[in-house]
Amino acid sequence: MENRKKTFVEDIERTLYDIRNEDRSAYKSQAGLTEAVVRDISARKHDPEWMLERRLESLKVYNSLRLPTWGPDLSELNIEEIVTYVQPDAKMAGRWEDVPEDIKSTFDRLGIPEAEKVSLAGVGAQYDSEVVYHSIQDSLIQQGVVYTDMETALREYEPIVKEHFMRLVPPKDHKFAALHGAVWSGGSFVYVPEGVHVDIPLQSYFRLNAAGAGQFEHTLIILEKNSSLHFIEGCSAPKYNVTNLHAGCVELFVGEGARLRYSTIENWSRNMMNLNTKRALVEKDGIIEWVSGSFGSHVSMLYPCSILHGEHARCEFTGVTFASKGQNLDTGASVIHAAPYTSANISTRTISKAGGKATYRSAVKVTPNAHHAKCSVNCESLMLDDISRSDTLPVMDIQGDEADIGHEATIGRISEEAVFYLMSRGISEEEARAMIVRGFVEPIAKELPLEYAVEMNNLINIELEGTMG
Repeated sequence: MENRKKTFVEDIERTLYDIRNEDRSAYKSQAGLTEAVVRDISARKHDPEWMLERRLESLKVYNSLRLPTWGPDLSELNIEEIVTYVQPDAKMAGRWEDVPEDIKSTFDRLGIPEAEKVSLAGVGAQYDSEVVYHSIQDSLIQQGVVYTDMETALREYEPIVKEHFMRLVPPKDHKFAALHGAVWSGGSFVYVPEGVHVDIPLQSYFRLNAAGAGQFEHTLIILEKNSSLHFIEGCSAPKYNVTNLHAGCVELFVGEGARLRYSTIENWSRNMMNLNTKRALVEKDGIIEWVSGSFGSHVSMLYPCSILHGEHARCEFTGVTFASKGQNLDTGASVIHAAPYTSANISTRTISKAGGKATYRSAVKVTPNAHHAKCSVNCESLMLDDISRSDTLPVMDIQGDEADIGHEATIGRISEEAVFYLMSRGISEEEARAMIVRGFVEPIAKELPLEYAVEMNNLINIELEGTMG
């Protein structure tokens, strides 16, 4: 008991995210997943015929697949109780003034409009199942950059969407990819032409307000040769006493010599099942950089995958996960070396406290033709008491002899020697422990986008309380 007191760390402050609006949705689909529900969503979206066919095929795949037999327990999820489509009482606007006041005030509290003024080249804001606000600077439009919601992209850039949609994440990949393919709604579409560098980040924020609902946004980003982009994704929801579900999908196509940084701050509520799928295809000399922060949700299963398809393609993955009471956060990364001279660097930090469970799970595959591939995996875990749990589960599939692959994992608690040393220098025990926790997170936290001031502060300003026992 004394140790638990000494290493007590406050939960990330969630008051901001738990403010909920009255449910004023214009329409909700029936709970559950049936062909009628899928057809209804498709009709309301005015899908082309081929998209309806893909939705229905995804539904068949969903019904044929079982839940994963590994990872966190998903038995609490009953799809028959989940509303898969919630249409807010709002139309998409290009000015914040035209967004309904209650929805606008939510994004105001989250700091999105202010961030747009200061440090963003474009913003998309989704509320429940629909995008309610979207903007992009005129200078980017003049360079041929496209940044819009997926429904608009399906109408105006149909051939591109048809070619790329769920190509990297096919419905047969797993049960929740199939679910996504059947009921997807909202999300962002980005296209960056050859040689264009988007120097200021674009940001999409996904807010789920409705209780007992699911959010299934689709993000599709295409970077042509020698272009670059930093894309920021944020998500949050208020807490309810019923299960909510998030099963989004992210597909990233990084062209030859292109560079994409994809930053995510995930701050879902503790009743959320976060079962998201993200995958990138990287061509010759291309670079994908993932920066991932997982702080919320009841259960998470998230392992961004990088397919290094061209010679000298690179992947950098930086992640931090914070699991507290009632949380089972199963996160990590996956890399497929499918070409010679490809390289990847995976670096993560996990913290668990108050009985929370944090699992790092990775998969590294080197195909026979990917000679001279290099991959370094480093996972460090910190447990703040004796009732929490942390696991590291790496998988290495090396199919060639000419590869340089390394994995290093450490799991431990706050060093009492370090605390004693700091206290001998006049620092209080509470501050000493706080300094150690902040120092542990700092290498990852510094990579998170500064544009997310609220989330950054919630992470960095971890405050430690305790007694001398």
